[in-house]
Amino acid sequence: MAPRKEFRSNLNVTKALKKNTKKWYENYVEWGKLGSLFTDPRKLFFIGRLFIILEIVLNILVIERVPYTEIDWKAYMQEVEGFLNGTLDYSKLKGDTGPLVYPAGFVYIFSILYFITEHGTKIKIAQYFFAVLYIVLLTLVFRIYAKTKKVPPYVLIIMCCTSYRVHSIFTLRLFNDPVAMVLLFASLNAFLDDHWYLGSIFYSMAVSVKMNILLFAPALLITYMYNLGMFKTAIHLFICALIQLILGLPFLLNNPFAYVKSAFNLGRVFEFKWTVNWRFLPKYIFIHPYFHISLLVLHILTLIYCIPTWIKYMKSYAKLKFLEKNLKPQLKKKEKVDMSTVSQLFIFPMFAANFIGIMYSRSLHYQFYIWYYHTLPYIAWCTNYKTVIKLTILGIIELCWNTYPSTIFSSISLHICHLMLLLGFIKDKSNTEKEK
Repeated sequence: MAPRKEFRSNLNVTKALKKNTKKWYENYVEWGKLGSLFTDPRKLFFIGRLFIILEIVLNILVIERVPYTEIDWKAYMQEVEGFLNGTLDYSKLKGDTGPLVYPAGFVYIFSILYFITEHGTKIKIAQYFFAVLYIVLLTLVFRIYAKTKKVPPYVLIIMCCTSYRVHSIFTLRLFNDPVAMVLLFASLNAFLDDHWYLGSIFYSMAVSVKMNILLFAPALLITYMYNLGMFKTAIHLFICALIQLILGLPFLLNNPFAYVKSAFNLGRVFEFKWTVNWRFLPKYIFIHPYFHISLLVLHILTLIYCIPTWIKYMKSYAKLKFLEKNLKPQLKKKEKVDMSTVSQLFIFPMFAANFIGIMYSRSLHYQFYIWYYHTLPYIAWCTNYKTVIKLTILGIIELCWNTYPSTIFSSISLHICHLMLLLGFIKDKSNTEKEK
């Protein structure tokens, strides 16, 4: 006699559960599969989510257990307090560390923090705000790495777990640099998702917080030109300029010269005592105008050398994105073509342009580490060095940034690592072009 229908259906459910359990076991529990979670760039999304949770716990522990150190927070609050009291003349907005030297976006964002933290007195509220910023930043960074599938997950695990300096910049120092970088990575994610207008808005807002974001501009301009065309490029540049104008309008109407000179001062001379990268130089050379001009010339020449390669990348990126757009409607619902790695062609020029700017920076202070920290693994994996050399370079860079105060040895080591990365990715791209 045949089994009853209900019994047969229960057997089918049991078999399905066993099959699914076995499949899950094969995918994640077997040692080979488990190892791939840490070595296969395609599995980064899973590891990323896990480490976001761990980072939330870690940031809470840091805030609750590690003493806060005052550096610039009080000065920020003093600067925005002047604005909130009605002062619109940028030359009169000052704090304990000197005059206000950041654009208008900084003033508005930190004015909000001024109220949230009860005139800057509730430091722990600010710390938790910056902890949230850090989690948002990591989410945006992991999303880019998951799309590009360039770097193995274990490298990002090392990146999360090893940098005391980066956690300190966010939750223990409360610098404005993290705010700018969150907006920057939001813009890169928007560009990758073809939300060009949103990306331009985020990018311009990032510039309005801190000018270092302009280091990405050469690659972004190429991206606009070869993905949008000249007319739309002009529109997006106009949008970026318009946002700066709107944000700065109250100050421009009051004292335009003071605003432009203070917020976009390209001639600032940094204090030698804080430099991380030029400690091996005598002070008189460090502050000499010719030294600054030489760095600017080297910066421009390196960009000129790299731009032809970036143009080829962006042309290919534009063509492949166009192909993807036209291919999707022709596929059936169950059919999928993963073209996410195309984003490598977009991300590399952006990260490389920023790295070159930092390499030739007049002075790097400790909080500036966040300008390129989360791009370093990607840049390292764009070289053809062996894995052990890539990890060694990243490790030495981390040690250099954690040496306080900086020394002749640490600053020279930092430059050697920067030079190795630059030569590594330039050589790798040159060899790729020759093979083609």
